[in-house]
Parts: sequence; structure tokens; C-alpha cells
Amino acid sequence: MKKLIVIFVLSAIVFSCGSSRKTSSKRSKSKSKSERVVKDSRTKPIAPNTKETNEVIEAENTSVRVPNSTDEYVTLFYGIAQEEMRLYGIPASITLAQGILESASGKGRLAVEANNHFGIKCHGWTGAKIYHDDDASQECFRKYNHAKYSYRDHSLFLTKRSRYQNLFTLKKDDYKGWAKGLKSAGYATDRKYPDKLISLIERYQLYRYDDAVLGNKKSRSITLKSEDTHLITKGDTLYSLSKRYGVTVDELKRLNNLSSNDLTIGNVLIVKSN
Repeated sequence: MKKLIVIFVLSAIVFSCGSSRKTSSKRSKSKSKSERVVKDSRTKPIAPNTKETNEVIEAENTSVRVPNSTDEYVTLFYGIAQEEMRLYGIPASITLAQGILESASGKGRLAVEANNHFGIKCHGWTGAKIYHDDDASQECFRKYNHAKYSYRDHSLFLTKRSRYQNLFTLKKDDYKGWAKGLKSAGYATDRKYPDKLISLIERYQLYRYDDAVLGNKKSRSITLKSEDTHLITKGDTLYSLSKRYGVTVDELKRLNNLSSNDLTIGNVLIVKSN
């Protein structure tokens, strides 16, 4: 009887150990498989050059700062304009004045949403794009990750096109010659475009940045006829400005080649005929 009891107990112990090892083995295998799945999912590479990946990268890298005023715009970008002048020979005053005028001092849609400060359209551009109503509905414009790339593209735009080559024969501080030359070369259709650039340069003394690059020590004293132009601010309308400057709405539209009564904050309006 005692022998039977001992045999029974030993059998029970052996069975228990075998069962435990079997269960442990299953858990180990299960755990190992689980760990491999987690490891694989973490190390799986993201497919490069996909549309989704590029859009995320562009969104993460885009840097936009909207100036509160034209003075702040100049403070933000005069250094970039001077560097472009050193590299490409375009007066910093002209670049800044065009940036102010084309981007409404950094407040225009193309500047805010696309870092496009000069209204440069796609024209074979393979980078990011934005669509905006201009001469026609929903035209294609270039989109940049940072405003400095817009300034560089502006420099390349002028230096790479033969129709602007005569500009580079002018003196680097001849902003009046550059302003008139841009219009003659077809940069803008607005016949008052040179006057607007010159007005901005003189109003904000942008020629100082040309002098700094060229090392001109003689200070230029310029008398600005500020009564001839008006920098558009919030609340301005053609009607209110016509009353302020004693001209008709139709005359203001004629002087500025306006087809509608819409005004853009930061732009310069000619309010008096020379």
C-alpha cells in the first residue's frame, strides 16, 4: 500500500513539472513573437519621396512672420536685401521697395501663405505651388519654405532673363534708373510703378542700405513729396482718400490703374498728378 502511495505522488510531481515546462515554453514563444512584431513596426522605414511625406516636410519647415508695419518689414528683410545686392548687384533699396509693394508689406496672401514676396508665378516651377487670382482666375504662383528663398528667386529672376540685362549697366545706387528700367523691361504693367518704387525708397530712406553695401559715406538728403502719395492703412477707402486729398474717386483709379475700388493695406497710392 505504501509503495502505491509513493508511486502516485512521484507520478503527480513528474506530470506537474512537465505541464509547467510546457506552459512556460508556450508563454515564451508567444512573448518572443509579440516582441518581434513590436520591433518590426518600430523599425519599418517611411517610404521616401511620397506626396504625403513632402507635404508634411513643407508644412513643418515653412516659416512665416507677418510684420505689423512697413517699418517692421524693412527691419526684418533689409539684411537679406543687402546680401542679395552683394551677390547679384541689385540695389537693396529696389528689392525692398518691390517687396513692400508686391507683398503689401508682408501682409498679402501670397506672402503670408506662400512666403512669395514678389508675386513670381510658376513658369515651369517644379516646387510647391499656390493658386491665387491675379490677371486671371487661380493663377499658379511659387511657394517657398522661407521668405529668404523668395528674395533669392527674385535675384535669379532678374539676372537670368535677358530683358533685364540693361539694368545691370546702371550704377548700383541709381535706384531711380532701376525703377524706371524695370517698367521699361516689362516687369510691371502699371505705368506708375516706377513712381511708387521711388516714393517708397524715399519715404523709408531705403537708399541707406545701398550706401551701406557700397561704403558710401556721403549722406544723401532727399526731399520727399509725401503729399503726392499715400501708404494705404486699415480703414482707407477710395472715397475717404478722395475727400482727404481733394480728388475724385475716378481720378484716383486713373492715376493708379485700378479696375475696382478695392485697396490693399501696405500698398502705395498715387494721390496727386505731377
